[in-house]
Amino acid sequence: MIKFFEYNWQVRDEWFDWCNQLTIDELLEERRGGVGTILFTLFHIIDVEYSWIRGIQGKEDVVFQFDEYNTLEKVKSLSTNLRNEIAEFLKTNIDDLREKVVSVPWDEAKYTVDDILHHIIAHEIHHIGQLSVWSRELDRQPVSSSFVGRELRSVHSY
Repeated sequence: MIKFFEYNWQVRDEWFDWCNQLTIDELLEERRGGVGTILFTLFHIIDVEYSWIRGIQGKEDVVFQFDEYNTLEKVKSLSTNLRNEIAEFLKTNIDDLREKVVSVPWDEAKYTVDDILHHIIAHEIHHIGQLSVWSRELDRQPVSSSFVGRELRSVHSY
């Protein structure tokens, strides 16, 4: 499962690079579907990942305000900073936690750590698909979503 976190992070970084070709107006333009804008989608992916990981750890949720991260550079920086913290957690023996049941303040249901980790991965892949649709609407080539052929950076290198 760690390989999919590494995959998502690599693809996310490629989307950040891809975004450099757009103006801030294009990044913030409301689009059909998804959560609204390209930049907010990237912010949302990061925010959700961090919230669920903190939930697994039994830590209080940290609520980030998009108004404070409304540039590509700020969203990239948030991603890097939170990724380092998440990577430290993923370096622990999470296999021992997979069946642990977790509750989070934003949902009444309880979930296993295994289900949450799968959700985090699927959530990002879902939104990356939305970014791909929007890139084609802008007549631009999307970032490749192929898992095969990638040289993934190990979670231990963060």
